[in-house]
Amino acid sequence: MNDWNTHVIEEFRANAGQVGGHFAGEPLLLLHTTGARTGEPRVSPMMYQDLGDGRLAVFGSFAGRDVHPAWFHNLVAHPGVSAEVGSATRTFTARVADPEERRAIWERQKQAYPRFAEYEQKTDREIPVVVLEPR
Repeated sequence: MNDWNTHVIEEFRANAGQVGGHFAGEPLLLLHTTGARTGEPRVSPMMYQDLGDGRLAVFGSFAGRDVHPAWFHNLVAHPGVSAEVGSATRTFTARVADPEERRAIWERQKQAYPRFAEYEQKTDREIPVVVLEPR
């Protein structure tokens, strides 16, 4: 894990899910996945969108890089995940959003947080939208 992620995770846990800097005032969670190749536990901070009914969406934007983030490969291989949201830890089953669902969720995310539209412009890949369904 890089130093930036470590700092965000520590700040998140020390402040019941609130952090400053890049994520100040934004909906942030810590996604717990199992490594696709290693089977080792992994934790990744990321923004989310509340879809209602306990469902959340997360975005494999990787700040517009041309590859999917490692956590995306992890949850495709092992869809049973958990997430720290605020001071609570919840369990989910992750699934890639279907095309119509993705379109609606992604448009809301870009409208609410325009930098996601910038990420989309930086890459030729389709940025995955993942729905976390409560277990």
